[in-house]
Amino acid sequence: MTQSQNQTSKKNLREIQEKNFFQELKFEGVEDERRHRQERLAAAFRLFARYGFDEGVAGHITVRDPEFPDHFWVNPLGMYFGHIRVSDLLLVNYQGEVVKGNRPINQAAFAIHSQIHSARPDVDAAAHAHSLYGKAWSTLGRILDPLTQDACAFYEDHALFDDYTGVVLNLDEGKRIAATLGDKKALILRNHGLLTVGHSVDEVTWWFITMDRSCQAQLMAEAAGKPVLIDHDTARLTYSQVGFHQFGWFSFQSLYEMIVRQQPDLLD
Repeated sequence: MTQSQNQTSKKNLREIQEKNFFQELKFEGVEDERRHRQERLAAAFRLFARYGFDEGVAGHITVRDPEFPDHFWVNPLGMYFGHIRVSDLLLVNYQGEVVKGNRPINQAAFAIHSQIHSARPDVDAAAHAHSLYGKAWSTLGRILDPLTQDACAFYEDHALFDDYTGVVLNLDEGKRIAATLGDKKALILRNHGLLTVGHSVDEVTWWFITMDRSCQAQLMAEAAGKPVLIDHDTARLTYSQVGFHQFGWFSFQSLYEMIVRQQPDLLD
């Protein structure tokens, strides 16, 4: 196969993948779309609890409101991820005001997410938590290596925020985090944890889950010996196969179906 034929083959494969991995969503109106996003968000918190990503009051996932792009939905401060329902979610504007809901917002959530949503109009959702393997890996001050097929989803598409200064409570710190993230899908916050962003709650939830597992895999591999890295060209190819938006969205769907079947009260 010539180089031109090989490139055409890869392009056709990508087109097939995008068609198979993503179902275009159609909504009857903005309320229908809002409800869809809220249900995905509540399910994401239940999954975070299931995977052990909760750590006291730390952690937050947000999704932009479909009608008001300068507003986002987020979890209430101090509510256990495994108890969150659609009716518990808060709607917050870029001034930090709770527009809908009667519980307080996590100030770190506002400082980080408001600046990410503001800086990245392409981002509809963002997730951050102090997951065990993510925060353990973050202490090394390194980005992930392309050790596995799954880790290649982040190849050349994640960054390191190499400056821990305490709990993020002011907007300037949130702006620095957003600037370091740039146009990438994920960020390792040194001595802190992980952050993922994307076009949907579905996507960012999957990226977070698989990124934490990739941190675990690299920690285990390096503890056992000297891992063999995937070469640059193969890592880039693999990224094109497992690192695109539709793949992240598709990977979440079975998890959503599982958690809703097991915990239908999240839709209340």
